[in-house]
Amino acid sequence: MSEEELPPAWSEHFLPNVIRRLHPSAPLAHITPDIAWGGSTGRGVRVAVVDTGIEADHPVFSGNVSGGVIIELDEEAEDGYVAIPDNPPRDVAGHGTACAGIIHRIAPEAELFSVRVLGDNMRGRAVTFAAGLDWAINNGFQVINMSLSTSSENYQKLFYELADDAYFKNVVLVAAVNNIPAPSYPSTFSAVVSVAAHHERDPWTYYYNPTPPVEFGAAGIDIEVAWINKQYAVNTGNSFAAPHITGLVALILSKHPGLTPFQVKTMLMAGARNLRKEE
Repeated sequence: MSEEELPPAWSEHFLPNVIRRLHPSAPLAHITPDIAWGGSTGRGVRVAVVDTGIEADHPVFSGNVSGGVIIELDEEAEDGYVAIPDNPPRDVAGHGTACAGIIHRIAPEAELFSVRVLGDNMRGRAVTFAAGLDWAINNGFQVINMSLSTSSENYQKLFYELADDAYFKNVVLVAAVNNIPAPSYPSTFSAVVSVAAHHERDPWTYYYNPTPPVEFGAAGIDIEVAWINKQYAVNTGNSFAAPHITGLVALILSKHPGLTPFQVKTMLMAGARNLRKEE
C-alpha cells in the first residue's frame, strides 16, 4: 500500500500528512497483530466506560455488562463525590451504550462496567467527569474508555494528576480527542492513548500517528452502533473511534496480563496498519 493509497483522516487533529507509511525497526517489526492479540477475546479484563451510562439489557451485550454507578458530587463525602449503585445500569442518552457496544464487538468477553457522569443532554461538569475517572482508576479496572473530554484549562492540572495516577497503577486510559481543533483533557497527555476518527469502516484497521496531539486513528465515520431503547443508530465522531482502540487494548491485556500502559502502547503502535509489512 503506497502513501497515496492511505485514506485521509476525518478529524482535524489528524493532519493530512499524518497517515503515512512508517518503517518500524526491530524489535517492533516482529510484533504482529497475531502476537499482540491473536486468539484473544478480552476474557479477564475489566473495562470501565465513563459516559452517559450503558443500557445493560441491550441485546448487543450478551450479558457482559457487570454493573454500574452514577457519580454525584457531594461536598460532605471524603472524596468530594459519591458513587451510587446503578444496577442494572441505565443509559440516559445513548452515547455510552454506543461506545460500550463497539468495545464488546472487538473484545466480546471483556467485562464492561458503566460509570455515568453525563446527563440526558450528553453534557456534564468537568469536575464530575474527573470524579468518575478517579473512581474508575481506584476500583480495579484495567482499561477506561473516555469518549468525552474537557477543554477548560482550569481542570488541566487535575486531569494530569489523574492520568499520572492511572499510569502508575497500570490502568490504561483511552480518550477521544476533541471533535474540533482545540486542546482537550485528558487526551493531550502522553500517559493517555488518544484517538481520532478516520474514514475506513474496517473496525480492525487503525493507524499510528507520530505527530502530536493524537496518537491513533480508528474507524469512526458513519459507524452503526447500539443505542438506547434496544435500538441502533449510525453515528460519526472521535467518540466512536476511541472504543475501537479500547477493545484492542482489552484483547492485548487479556493475552498478555500485567503489561504496563507503555508496553500496551508499544503493542498498539506495532500493530498499526501503516507500520505493518505489506500483506
